Amino acid sequence: MMDNKTIKHLKELEAESIYVLREVAAQFERPVILFSGGKDSIVITYLAYKAFYPAKIPFPLLHIDTGHNFEETIQYRDELAKKLGAELIVGSVQESIDKGRVKEKTGYYASRNKLQTTTLLDTLEENKFDAAIGGARRDEEKARAKERFFSHRDEFGQWNPKNQRPELWNIFNGRKNMGEHFRVFPISNWTEMDVWQYIFLENIPMPSLYFTHEREVFNRDGQWLAALPCIKRKPTEEVVKKLVRCRTIGDITCTGLTESKATTVADIIDEIASTRVTERGGRADDKRSETAMEDRKKAGYF
Repeated sequence: MMDNKTIKHLKELEAESIYVLREVAAQFERPVILFSGGKDSIVITYLAYKAFYPAKIPFPLLHIDTGHNFEETIQYRDELAKKLGAELIVGSVQESIDKGRVKEKTGYYASRNKLQTTTLLDTLEENKFDAAIGGARRDEEKARAKERFFSHRDEFGQWNPKNQRPELWNIFNGRKNMGEHFRVFPISNWTEMDVWQYIFLENIPMPSLYFTHEREVFNRDGQWLAALPCIKRKPTEEVVKKLVRCRTIGDITCTGLTESKATTVADIIDEIASTRVTERGGRADDKRSETAMEDRKKAGYF
C-alpha cells in the first residue's frame, strides 16, 4: 500500500513531532496532553510514548468530558491510559454546569461543545498546567492553519492570531508571564491522510467508531447524526438504521456520521483518497458561521 517515499515522508513527520514533544518537556514545568479519544490525540499520545520510551509518558492525559460522549470513546480512553500507565485527568462539563460556571443550552441545536472552553480553562488553571499539547492540524480548518507549533495564550486563555511568535528553523520560544500558557501542536504539518497512513504503518489500535457499524441515525441539514437521548429531534426527523462511521470524533451533538463500508484502516485510506468532503465537513459546530472555529479558538477552545 505504501512505497518507500511515503514511508520516508511519514518518518520525517514522526521525527519532527517527537522533536516538538521533547522541546515541550524541556521548556515547560507542567505540560499535559489534551486527549479527546479521536485519532489525532491518539497519534499524539503514541508519539509521546515513542519519544520518551522506555520511560513512561511524562505528561498526564486531560479529557474534557461533555457528558455527551460516545460510550466507545470513554471505554477506549480508559483502556489506553491503563495500558500506558498514564495519569488521566477528566474535566467535567456537567460539573461546570452544576457550579453555575456555564449555562446549558436548550432547543434542537443545543450542544455542550462550546461549553468545553470554560471547563478546559478552569482545569488548566486548577492543575497549574503551562502547556497543553493538542492534535490540531493545519489542513483541518482555516483558523487552525494560522496556528504555530507553540501557540501563546494570555492569562485569560485567549488566542490572538495576529500576535504569534516566529518559528524560524523550528526554534521555539516558550517564554511566558505568570498565568499564561501555551497550546502546542506537534502534528501541525500532518494531513488526514498522513495520520491514517501512520496508523496503518505503526498498527495503532483505534476506537470502533472509526470503522463502519450499523447505528440508528437521523438526517439534519443534510448530515447524519446519531439518534441518542442527548440530541432533541424535530418531529419531522425520522430515525433510520445506516451503515456509518466517524471521520472525526467529538461531542455526540455535533459529530456527523458518514455512510461508509470501511472496515479496516486500509479501507479508510482508500476512502479518504477518493472523497471531496473535508474531514470537518461533518462537524455541525463548524457550520454555525464562517468564523466559527476562529471565534471559539480566540475564546480559549482547543
